[in-house]
Amino acid sequence: MKIRDVQFVKSAVKPDQYPEYTVPEIAFAGRSNVGKSSMINTLIQRKDLVKTSSRPGCTQLINFFLINDDLSFVDLPGYGYAKVSKKIRAAWQPMVETYLSNRPNLLGLVLIIDIRRDPQEEERNLAQWLISNHMPFLVVLTKADKLSKTQQQKRAAAISSQMNRNTSEVILFSAKTRVGREIILDEIANLITWYEPGEEETD
Repeated sequence: MKIRDVQFVKSAVKPDQYPEYTVPEIAFAGRSNVGKSSMINTLIQRKDLVKTSSRPGCTQLINFFLINDDLSFVDLPGYGYAKVSKKIRAAWQPMVETYLSNRPNLLGLVLIIDIRRDPQEEERNLAQWLISNHMPFLVVLTKADKLSKTQQQKRAAAISSQMNRNTSEVILFSAKTRVGREIILDEIANLITWYEPGEEETD
């Protein structure tokens, strides 16, 4: 997949605020400070279109980006940061589940985990929800450059086991070295090859 053009479309918290386009959509979710924004910026080859912050938990909106006028990336708010208020933490699950449940053009989700950290309850619950709702998802392990090759393989095996996935189904990624970028884009391309917007159906 070649990314030629990227536009920030809008932020939203509820369905009537979502963009009205019907292009295929891929969502990105992960714990606060996992490197989600840096990963999306690397995928789209833009330095700071998706805002990064040294203060975890600052993004509390669903952000929509239009890619090449025929694909949408959706940056979901980070979760699991203790210093965010209980009210904000409590709002995350229904906001995100509403989006995941009600967006008809959503094709899949990229679940992002820091390779140095074990998956927590939030990751396991989200993965189980996706499986139960037949939603395809990728598991991407960020910050791979922080570990040696041997450590990367050990951590990938451990996380794969905890997430009940094969090691071959987990993608190692680094925003610094860009390792994993093409694999992620290829997997996204595979998801959208069969997609046809509803308005084009003739039956």
